[in-house]
Amino acid sequence: MPMRLSLTATDHRILNIALPSIVSNITVPLLGLVDMAIVGHMGHAAYIGAVAVGSMVFNLVYWLFAFLRMGSSGMTAQAYGRNDRPAEVAILLRALAIAMAIATALIVLQLPLKQLMFWLIAPTPDVAPLADTYFRIVIWGAPAMLALYALTGWFIGMQNTLLPMTISILQNVVNIVASLLLVYGLELKVEGVAMGTVVAQYSGLAVAVGLLNHHYGWWRALVPAVRRAGVSARQMLTVNRDIFLRTLCLVAVNLYFTSAGARQGAIILSVNTVMLQLYLFFSYFMDGFAFAGEAMGGRYYGAADRQAFTTTLRRLFGWAVAVTLAFTLAYVMGGNAIVSLLTDEPQVRATARVYLPWAWLVPAAGAAAFIWDGIYIGITATRGMLVSSAVATATFYAIAIATASTLGNHGLWLAQVAYLAVRGLVQTLWIGREKWPI
Repeated sequence: MPMRLSLTATDHRILNIALPSIVSNITVPLLGLVDMAIVGHMGHAAYIGAVAVGSMVFNLVYWLFAFLRMGSSGMTAQAYGRNDRPAEVAILLRALAIAMAIATALIVLQLPLKQLMFWLIAPTPDVAPLADTYFRIVIWGAPAMLALYALTGWFIGMQNTLLPMTISILQNVVNIVASLLLVYGLELKVEGVAMGTVVAQYSGLAVAVGLLNHHYGWWRALVPAVRRAGVSARQMLTVNRDIFLRTLCLVAVNLYFTSAGARQGAIILSVNTVMLQLYLFFSYFMDGFAFAGEAMGGRYYGAADRQAFTTTLRRLFGWAVAVTLAFTLAYVMGGNAIVSLLTDEPQVRATARVYLPWAWLVPAAGAAAFIWDGIYIGITATRGMLVSSAVATATFYAIAIATASTLGNHGLWLAQVAYLAVRGLVQTLWIGREKWPI
C-alpha cells in the first residue's frame, strides 16, 4: 500500500505562505538572465559589464535597507494577531514614510554614493562610463523600490504572499517588455535597459497600491485612528536599526568572501561564484519558509497563542529538515551535473569538483538560521538576530584569516559554512531570553 503524506492544518497554512514566496524568488534570476541576454547582443562586452556593475551597486544599496521589509512584516503580523487594524495602518504608513526619507537621501546624495560604490567595485575604464549612465537613470527608481519593500513586508505580515508574488511577476514582465522596446525599438542600448528597470519599478509600485486598495480598502477610513495605534515610531526605529546593523554583518562577510576568492585568481573566483549559485538555489526555497515564520510566528505571538506558535515552529523545522535533505541529496548526487550546466569552462569544472563537498554541507549548516530569522523577525526579537550575526561574522573572519595561508580556498569555505552554522546555533540558544522560552 503506497505511503501518503499527511499534512496538518498548520502545514497547509505554512505552504500557503511559503510557496508563493518561493515562486517570487525564482523570478528574480530569470529577469537577470533576460537583461544579460539583451545587453549580450549589443555588440560589445562593455555593455554586459556596465549592467553587471550597475545591478551590483543597486543590489548592495537596496540590501542595506531590507529592514523596510523585515521590520514591517513582523510588527504587522503581531498587529494582525491582535486584530488591531489601526496599528496595521500605522505600521504601513510609518514604513512608507521612512522609505521615502531614505529614497530622497539616496537621490540627493547620489554623486558621493556613486563614487563610493565605484571605488569599491572598481569597474574598468571601458565599463565605467556606461555603468555611470546606468546608475544616473536607475537611481530615480529608489522611491518605488523602497516603497515596494515596505509594502511587501506589510503584505507578508497580513499573511498574504500571493500579492507580492503577483507584483513580482508583473514587474518582471513589464521590465522585459519595456527593455526590449527601448533597446531594440528605440536603440537606446544601456539607457534602454536602465529606463526599462525604472519603468518596471514604478509599474510594480502602481500595481501594489492598486492591490492594497482592492484588498484592504478599509485602511483609508482608519487613517484618523493611527495616532491612537499601539505601535510607536521609536519601536520601528529600534527594530530597523538592529536589522540594518545585522545586514551590515552579512554584507561584510559577502564582500570578504568575494574579494578573498578574487585574490586567489580568476579560476577560484569563478568556482566560488558558481558554487554560491547552489546556496542561492537552496535559499530561494528556505526563504519561503522563513517568510511563513515571519507571518505566522508574528501572528500567534501577537495573539498570545503560545500553543499555535509552538506548533508552527515545530512544523517549520520539520519542513526545513525535508528541504535540507532534498537539496543535500541533489547536490551529492548531481552537483557535478549542476556545475556543468552553469559553466562550460573545463578548468572551472575540474576545480569545482575539488571544492564541491563544501556545497554539500551548506544546506545543513544554514537551514536553522533561515527558520530562526523568520521567527525572530515575526516576534521582532531583532537584538537576537543582530547578536547572532555579529558572533557569526567574527567567527567567519577569525577562521578565514587564520587559514588563508594554509588552507586557501578550503579555509574560505570552512569559514562560510561555520558562519552559517553559528548563526543558527546562537539563535537557538538566544531564544530562551525572549518572552516565550522554547
